Amino acid sequence: MASTLGQWRQRIREYKNDLVQTYFNYRIEAVNRPYTVAFRPQPYRFLLLLSHMRSGSSLLTHLLTTNPEVIGYGETHTNYADANDFKGLLKKVYWQAQDFRTLGDVRNLRMNHQYVMDKVLHNKKFLNHDFLESEQVYAIFLLREPQRSLASIADLKPHWNQQDTIEYYAERMAMLVTYAQLINDPARMLVVTYEQLLDQTPQVLTTLQQFLQTRTPFTEEYTVLKTTGMKGVGDSKGKIKAGKIVRSQRQLTQSFPPELVERAQQAHSDCQTALMDLCQSVA
Repeated sequence: MASTLGQWRQRIREYKNDLVQTYFNYRIEAVNRPYTVAFRPQPYRFLLLLSHMRSGSSLLTHLLTTNPEVIGYGETHTNYADANDFKGLLKKVYWQAQDFRTLGDVRNLRMNHQYVMDKVLHNKKFLNHDFLESEQVYAIFLLREPQRSLASIADLKPHWNQQDTIEYYAERMAMLVTYAQLINDPARMLVVTYEQLLDQTPQVLTTLQQFLQTRTPFTEEYTVLKTTGMKGVGDSKGKIKAGKIVRSQRQLTQSFPPELVERAQQAHSDCQTALMDLCQSVA
């Protein structure tokens, strides 16, 4: 009897999941324009969190997506060849970033967010850069000082040698500047550092609201999602499940020789200087 009941519950869950996904797919695919869905007059704004691995991007993602006007869950691993790939992002985000367990979750079908967010940490994810010029694309650049970034990347990627780590970091810094030059619109770009996020939190939160023009302010506390701490989506090593900013940092044992650190510091400095010229920044 219990086994039969369990099977029925599983079938009901599967049927419900199919209905929800069919509903989202219809609304997303019914309109050919890449930033628009059916039954919604205004187009979405697509918010790209552009950063590097171990930058604190999972924390910033959660602070952003707790705001009711922003939906996302982290790194979706979408490959962007043109603006039409945002349709695929919409499908992933509306399914993965929300729960559909109770009748009250029907409100999650509204698709009334102002921004749909993705986090991109690797150069290869943008197969073409033309879509960055769209007025519907907004970017937040997040940087973290190299010494701790390198140690944390090495901890995350034990199969990489130190040269691999430096190459990734330096090449990513250069590419972030390229993205900003292609967007070429300070009204759609903001640069933030992880150090500001921890040490100047009120100013960062205020700047986020001003930049995104949200009605709801941003706060230090955030919603823990079903994807929080999931490998491949975001931080699986830190204290991301705390639901608030945790300023203490875990001990890292990796170290890099001075000449490699110096190269990374130069790449970071060049990137930050360029982005400060091209983007809005924290007051």
